[in-house]
Amino acid sequence: MRDDKSSSEGRNFRDKKMAGRRMGFRKKVCKFCVNHTEPDYKNPEGLKRYITERGKILPARITGNCAKHQRAVTNEIKKARVLAYLPFDKK
Repeated sequence: MRDDKSSSEGRNFRDKKMAGRRMGFRKKVCKFCVNHTEPDYKNPEGLKRYITERGKILPARITGNCAKHQRAVTNEIKKARVLAYLPFDKK
């Protein structure tokens, strides 16, 4: 049979260890909704925030954009790439 004391000690240790991780989570907010702005392909410095070092577009779960503005950011990044404001990739 299991010793109740040892199993409860292990659980308490795990709960204490995980408690710090749950406290730090904070919901991300869409910068465009907060500032009442729209993404623009003519502002490559503003769009660089939404691409990786390799030139890939970051997903909304990373950037915190809402679905509407994530679609707009994607389209504006693609426009900026075609007009050579942003690179397609960085090798």
